[in-house]
Amino acid sequence: MSEMVRFLMTKEKYPVNKLSKIVALAAMLLLVAAPALALAADPAPAADPAPGAAPAPAVKAAGPAGFSIYLGAAFGSGMIILGAAYGIGRIGSAAVESMARQPEVADSINKAMIVAAALIEGVTFFALIVCLLAVFFG
Repeated sequence: MSEMVRFLMTKEKYPVNKLSKIVALAAMLLLVAAPALALAADPAPAADPAPGAAPAPAVKAAGPAGFSIYLGAAFGSGMIILGAAYGIGRIGSAAVESMARQPEVADSINKAMIVAAALIEGVTFFALIVCLLAVFFG
C-alpha cells in the first residue's frame, strides 16, 4: 500500500500535533489581548509650553492603539459568527440524523432544534453588539 492510501485510510484525517495547537492558541490569545495591551500603554507626558505660548490643542491619537481596537473587534466578530454558524450547523445535522432514525418524534425534535438555534442566535447578536460598543465607545 502506498503512503497516501495508508494516510487516507487512517481514522484521523488531519493529524495536528500538540505544538501546533499551542502555537495557534497563543496566536489567538495575542490577537484578542492586543487591544487591551495597546490601551494599557500611556503616552509620554508632553513638555511644558513656553510661558505666554498658546497651549497645543488636544488631539486624540488614532495610531496603533485605534487600529488594534478595530482589529480586536473585527477578530472577535468573526469568531462569534464562526462559532454560531458551527453550533447551528451541528444542531441541524444532529436533528436531521435523529429525525431519520426516529421519524415518529420528528415534530418534537424540530421544535427543540428551532429553540436551540434561536438561543444561539440571541447570544450571537448580544456578543456582536458588545463588539460594536467596544469600537464606538471604547
